[in-house]
Parts: sequence; structure tokens; C-alpha cells
Amino acid sequence: MPALVLLGAQWGDEGKGKATDLLGGSVDYVVRYQGGNNAGHTVVVGDQKYALHLLPSGILSPGCTPVIGNGVVVDPAVLLSELSGLNERGVDTSKLLVSGNAHLITPYHTTVDKVTERFLGKRKIGTTGRGIGPTYADKINRVGIRVQDLYDESILTQKVEAALDFKNQILAKLYNRRAIDANKIVEELLGYAEQIKPFVADTTLILNNAIDEGKVVLFEGGQGTLLDVDHGTYPFVTSSNPTAGGACTGAGVGPTKINRVIGILKAYTTRVGAGPFPTELFDEDGEKLRTIGGERGVTTGRDRRCGWFDAVIARYATRVNGLTDFFLTKLDVLTGWEQIPVCVAYEIDGKRVEELPYSQTDFHHAKPVYEMLPGWSEDISKAKTFSDLPKNAQAYVKALEEMSGAPISAIGVGPGRTETIEINSFLS
Repeated sequence: MPALVLLGAQWGDEGKGKATDLLGGSVDYVVRYQGGNNAGHTVVVGDQKYALHLLPSGILSPGCTPVIGNGVVVDPAVLLSELSGLNERGVDTSKLLVSGNAHLITPYHTTVDKVTERFLGKRKIGTTGRGIGPTYADKINRVGIRVQDLYDESILTQKVEAALDFKNQILAKLYNRRAIDANKIVEELLGYAEQIKPFVADTTLILNNAIDEGKVVLFEGGQGTLLDVDHGTYPFVTSSNPTAGGACTGAGVGPTKINRVIGILKAYTTRVGAGPFPTELFDEDGEKLRTIGGERGVTTGRDRRCGWFDAVIARYATRVNGLTDFFLTKLDVLTGWEQIPVCVAYEIDGKRVEELPYSQTDFHHAKPVYEMLPGWSEDISKAKTFSDLPKNAQAYVKALEEMSGAPISAIGVGPGRTETIEINSFLS
């Protein structure tokens, strides 16, 4: 049985939650391997809609064990709040596992995040202000707080004091903010310890054993390929690795154990936050995509920037992730256009470029080269097989598949759990 990585192939918000949930009934473990509560998944089950921010989507599937891996940064208040909200709606959350090596987001991380963005002004990155970046920075600087530190008060106190020695200098002298009391931070963090303790585990050992036993393990990325700190549109990126390689480091599983890598592609393109976006629309078409697609961030509440499908980005995602399959979502949103533009290349300084430029300057100046594909007007939300789709919708899917470099194995034709056409099984 396979171990699969499922990730966003654009800038995030592609519908990973729907894809994960679709597989959830056949999957034994669903693992978040990076990011924090800056990522959001909307999952529709029957007439119920669930907005998940930190928890893996598999938590909604009975029989599936949801796992928060070591590569995730965890805000304990958000974790407990999200668990409480699901429990109130009758969802069993008792099987959740949280890596003891995952780093904790503390109140001083969110403070630093917010004041830094305000200080940057026009040069701001467009973070969610939830402390994600500062927490990862502390991790790399080796002054981070891990989940396991909650169970040794002496170590926790030493680490918080060490982290605040420098941060309080910055807050007071650069940002004119009051220093943060280390004792209050320690007291708050210790208050979460017993509530979280039942979930804390050696997740790396558990996951490797599960794969060796033939269990199905699904690694779920937050954000998307173009937000990867190494392979995205830096510096307008997240602070971790949503790409496939991040699954190995963020969950402690070797690359030889991964069988398939599935990229989630929206049938058009969206982006939240600042940064270059070649196919972005500022006209009625952009507003129409935003309205019909419900393009508002699950976590941020911000309107998403909308544009036409970008095949250059899709090819890039195939390459850097080693994608074996695509899941194409929101095809139904495109119903009603007579013609649908698709970006097949860029024009940069008068030259046609068919691969994503490595230079930030070139990407900022990239102009989309469009190919027009015929649209369709028929309702496709009831389609159960590929042949049920209108001919022009079929042609659109086939064109995107050819341009993107990997087979499209599933198609989302509506927001509901059952509104999906499965062409090839991801579990075969």
C-alpha cells in the first residue's frame, strides 16, 4: 500500500482539504508536515462545512489517525480551540497525534510578527500575523520552544528567558514596545501542558512502523509550491517547505518510502498576500472568478487575488515535486465563459519563456502569453465520469494535462465531498 504526498501546485488554496478528505476513508494516517495555523482547509461533508486551520483534514474521517508532524509549528491555544470546536460538533478528535519535536508558537512570536509587518510598511511580506515566521526563525536559530519542553519546567524557563533576552531589546529599542515578561509566558505555556499531553507522541517512529506494516499514510502539505521558502516566489513565501521534500524532513520519513506525489491544481489560479502573479486579473473576469469560486481565505478572511490558469507554474510544480498525478479542482467555476484563456508561456524583455524564470526580477516582469480554449455553459456538478463532462470541458482538462506534465487523475466539479470525478485511483 502506498505512502503519498499531497500538496498544492500553485500558491495554496487549491482545495487540498477536499482531496485529502476524499482519500480519508481509505487512508490510515493523514500527516501535516509543515506550516501552522496560517494555512486553511475548507472541507464539505454532506451539508456541513468545516474550516480547519492547524489540524489535518483526515480528522474528519472515522478510522483515520491525524498527525501533526515535527515540521509543523503549533500554537497551543489554536490547537485546543480547534479541537474543542470539532468536539462540540460531534467529531471524534481523540486519535490525534502531535510530535513532541514540533515547535510551539508563543505570544512573543505573534507580537514580533505583527510589529515587524507594520514596520516594513510598503515592503511588508503579507504574513498572516500568526507568528509563523518568527517561530521558524527561532527554530533555525536554535532558540525555539518544542512541545516536549512543556514537560520540563526548568528547561522551558531557560529557553523562554534566552529567547526574550534578545527579543525584548528589539521590541523596546526598535519598535518602542514594552518588554515581555518571561515568567508570564512560561505560566501560560505550562497551562496548556496537561491538555495537550494525551496527544504527544514519537510520531516519526509511529509513521515509519505504519508504512512498514503496509498502512496507507498520506502526507498533507499546507500552502503551495510557489510559497515554498526555497522554491517559491521568495521573499513572498511562507517560512517552511510545502514541496514534496518537506514531507520527509517534516515527518521524519525517508524519500524511498514515498510512492506517489499528488499536486492539487485549481482550474484557474489564485494567490493571497503580496508578490508577483503574472495572470492576475483586475477586471470583471477576476471578480467573477472570485465570486463564483468563493475566493476568500479560510484562515485570513482576505479576498484572494484571481487569475487564469498558469501552465508555466504547473510545469514547475511537476518538476520540483516530482509529481506523479494532479487533482484538478474547481472546474465547475469556469462554467459560463465562451472562451477561457490559459497562460502557456511568459514574455520577458521581448523573449518567449516557457519555464519559470529563476530570477526574481524576471518573474516580476513576466507577461502572460495566452492560448484561448473554448468554454462550456452546461452544469457539470452532477458529472460522475469524465465522459459526462461537456466536450469542451473534456478538451480543457486534456489541454491542461498536456501542458502541465503529469496525468490528471481526479477532477473536482463542485464543493461537496461527492462532487469529484475519479479517473485513476491514487491508491493503486
